[in-house]
Amino acid sequence: MGSVEKRTRTLANGKVKTFWLARWREPSGRQPSKSFPKKGLAEDHVTKMEGDILRGEYIAVNAGKVTFEEYGTRWLESRTFAESSREAVAMRLRVHAFPVLGERPLNTIKPSTVQSWLRGLSNESRNYQEVLFQHVSSVFKAAVDDELIRKNPCQAASVTRPGRKPNKVQPWPMERVLKMRDSLRDRYRIVVTLGAGLGLRQGEIFGLAVEDIDFERKRVIVRRQVKLSNVDNTRYFALPKGEKVREVPLPVAVSDAVRDHLEKFPATAVTLPWETKGGPLKTANLVVTTDRKQACRRDEFNRMVWTKGRQASGIPDGRENGCHMLRHVYASTLLHAGESVKALAEYLGHSDPGFTLRTYTHLLPESDERTRKAVDEAFGVTGVELGGPGEANAQVSPAA
Repeated sequence: MGSVEKRTRTLANGKVKTFWLARWREPSGRQPSKSFPKKGLAEDHVTKMEGDILRGEYIAVNAGKVTFEEYGTRWLESRTFAESSREAVAMRLRVHAFPVLGERPLNTIKPSTVQSWLRGLSNESRNYQEVLFQHVSSVFKAAVDDELIRKNPCQAASVTRPGRKPNKVQPWPMERVLKMRDSLRDRYRIVVTLGAGLGLRQGEIFGLAVEDIDFERKRVIVRRQVKLSNVDNTRYFALPKGEKVREVPLPVAVSDAVRDHLEKFPATAVTLPWETKGGPLKTANLVVTTDRKQACRRDEFNRMVWTKGRQASGIPDGRENGCHMLRHVYASTLLHAGESVKALAEYLGHSDPGFTLRTYTHLLPESDERTRKAVDEAFGVTGVELGGPGEANAQVSPAA
């Protein structure tokens, strides 16, 4: 039970000041107190604390005094990230969040504090601001779940979330894809075919092994990628993004190109750590390797191979014209051929078909004529020419 006690204090000038001390018992058994100038205020506070305890909404008095950096570090250690993701998140918090928010106790960080921190990120891209905001918000969400603070300040209506900049993907035409392929050294031309023909990510292309390719069943199992440690750029194998192994159809054109490539550049056995730079060693017979018969590094490949090929092809500079463009070409090709978004999401390794739809919805073929034709056929209208008014030639079948 809570209580309210009348207390007095003698001030330096000799006057006696009266105040009221509110006490209540926390679920842990601890009995905190707080002073008020009036008895009614003290009683209201005790009532509120006891009500919060009964509703399961009580936040311990000292709970939120842990600093953002201390709790953020604990939060990061408890996450089940892949090692590379953990390193990336740790770096972003260390560079962009801890210098501003790190020394502040969690319960002192208000929505206005978060908004001020966001203003300090104005030199970063909107997409990167959104990534940083998500990390910080996740820390606060965990603190709410741990009952250290009552609300996540990032979710307040007064906080303007950065939001990703809308960016409609514009896939290369096939002529540009082929030009890019032909501009690369013979050893690396297969990279373009694997990206545009199977929809593989760059790391998945570098991690593709000959044993992953079933030429008889015409299927490719995407089961690994080559990653770089964010700490020292050490190469290692890991599961594909999202830790999701998937199968992709193997078209004849890609199958033939892979066979031709392997005749010139036989698969090379490469041994790398698994999942982390210190993980157990695993060996795979990689389809694409460097001249030194090593797994490709994305940084070296992009600088020494892709950029030179792009320049030779007259393709403008920019991140949008990186190796990832090949996945967009693959997606565009399948959508224009009438493939479903659900199937495309599976082939691309997207866990959410909704993400696939949001990314590529503008590439879906125009469906106006198909819609009109489908409805006309349902109502028994025949003789409608696609692309024309059709009224003059339309005939309505007798009602059944």
